[in-house]
Amino acid sequence: MANTVIIGAQWGDEGKGKIVDMLSASSDVIVRFQGGNNAGHTIEANGKQTILHTIPSGILHPGKLCLIGNGVVLDPFVFLKEVDGLNENGIDTSPRRLGISYKTHLIMPYHVALDKAREAYKAGSKIGTTGRGIGPCYEDKVGRVGLRAGDLTNPDLASRKIAAALVEKNFLLKNLYGSEPLDAKTITDQVMAIAPRITPYLTDVSGAVQESVLIGKDVLWEGAQGVHLDVDHGTYPYVTSSNTVSGCGSTGTGIGPNYLQQVLGIAKAYTTRVGAGPFPTELDDKTGAFLREQGHEFGATTGRPRRCGWLDAVVLRESARLCGLTQFALTKIDVLRNLPILKICVDYMYKGHRIEYPPQGENALAEVTPVYEELPGFTEDISHCKHMEALPYNVQKYIQRIEALTQVRIAYVSVGPDRDQTIIC
Repeated sequence: MANTVIIGAQWGDEGKGKIVDMLSASSDVIVRFQGGNNAGHTIEANGKQTILHTIPSGILHPGKLCLIGNGVVLDPFVFLKEVDGLNENGIDTSPRRLGISYKTHLIMPYHVALDKAREAYKAGSKIGTTGRGIGPCYEDKVGRVGLRAGDLTNPDLASRKIAAALVEKNFLLKNLYGSEPLDAKTITDQVMAIAPRITPYLTDVSGAVQESVLIGKDVLWEGAQGVHLDVDHGTYPYVTSSNTVSGCGSTGTGIGPNYLQQVLGIAKAYTTRVGAGPFPTELDDKTGAFLREQGHEFGATTGRPRRCGWLDAVVLRESARLCGLTQFALTKIDVLRNLPILKICVDYMYKGHRIEYPPQGENALAEVTPVYEELPGFTEDISHCKHMEALPYNVQKYIQRIEALTQVRIAYVSVGPDRDQTIIC
């Protein structure tokens, strides 16, 4: 699959890490193009689990070039902690195979402090942020006052930016949120102390990606979160702070959209969501609890239990429309084992009308009623199946129905957590 963008087709946690890891074996370059360490990509290989928050999932494959694009917001302290953890496990994270764009904006301690203070202040109207400073960092980026990775090569510039940022941040922390103000010199000293470890990773990501494509190498663009958390196209205001759609693969790495040849959407065989926001197919019952327990649905980043519900084909249709999906990878279908009936939301009822796509108004998704179609479940253990024909008839029919409802071919079916438990269709 040459030059492929991978996106989450639901509300995140679809299993992107596993699919990126699997496809990285046949790719040359893996590049993260948006989000920050609020995403957790879980990879299981040879009985060992690795959770990556910042570094591209392809890092586990020797010899692959892994890049962090300008569309990412990077916490340099988290990045180094992740580097150290991988090094301890014998994974090469040297600058020869891991790079950070000069233009990548850095998450500072004051972003984290502001994020947490705001969420506490909102009390009953919380968005459900992870408190990692993602939103405040993107705000500084849009406000044209952000600190970028390349600024670490200029201590005077970095110091001035930090001091200027804290004028506003400390006013908010102290006078609005009742928190302790932060000291500019202390933060500057902390950041500059780690700068010598960060700056060797700085690279022209745009140039590296273009060069790779032009000489015939395969590039994999790794997205974070999910399409329906996109700041423009998701369930606003219950969204993340970046664009998660496939088009951000271009803007988030500095490469033309003509280089993006395939768009692979990752979707669970059911639906989950973390934090607040509308969720039409949510199951607050025994079936929901079953999915949570069998699917181990607890956030890789926060540990929070995920809300679980039936598969929503309306959400997948919208993802296909927004991202130009060329194929799906269906994950965690093995979790549905032993459910007698499987339901798929095929349409919504909204204000007396049956609709095929989500309504566009703010929080309108909270006002829809799902229209379900029922399919028979299965009891067979599918974790060892290696090809589609080996899957039980009811599982095959479930997969075929998803394809028919979304008009997108399912190219991969995950039947277990390990990278080898994946059927290529």
